[in-house]
Amino acid sequence: MPAAPSPTPGALLLGDSFNMRHPLTGGGMTVALSDIVVLRDLLRPLRNLNDAPALCKHLQSFYTLRKPLASTINTLAGALYKVFCASPDPSRNELRVACFDYLSLGGAFSNGPIAMLSGLNPRPLSLVKHFFAVAVYGVGRLLLPFPSPKRARLILDATSIIFPIMKAEGVREMLFPASMPTNYGVQDLCLS
Repeated sequence: MPAAPSPTPGALLLGDSFNMRHPLTGGGMTVALSDIVVLRDLLRPLRNLNDAPALCKHLQSFYTLRKPLASTINTLAGALYKVFCASPDPSRNELRVACFDYLSLGGAFSNGPIAMLSGLNPRPLSLVKHFFAVAVYGVGRLLLPFPSPKRARLILDATSIIFPIMKAEGVREMLFPASMPTNYGVQDLCLS
């Protein structure tokens, strides 16, 4: 469930109360703690939290600053759920096996995804890179001993999993957060 700001005077939602993700990865607490750090850093310069105009000015950036980490964890959780849920589709089953095999390679193949799950790597492009690396790895496994179009369907399946999740999260917000306006309705909160 992607985040949708809902300005309410006197309240700011963080972590799973702001948006939920599939519990498969346990990312809700990671996002909540990251939200707290972002909020702490935004509010640190304020001397008086009762000064509503100054408070609103600092809160305008909250939604943009939290987006890379939150959307990376949300997208990863949703994609992993779709990969690992039961499916009669052979390409989905192959993608699941490819994911396990990719992670079992160790090194950068497991460190990258684990860094994203833990919130240490909040870069959405790293998520896309690893997700498609798993799909390409799976295609490579399937092409032996002989290639076939049916076996190469794995890339299409991977695309049909990750792109709708990224679209729901907001591709522009995920990949180019600096290009987004910073108020996201916080001005409405300030006027209340």
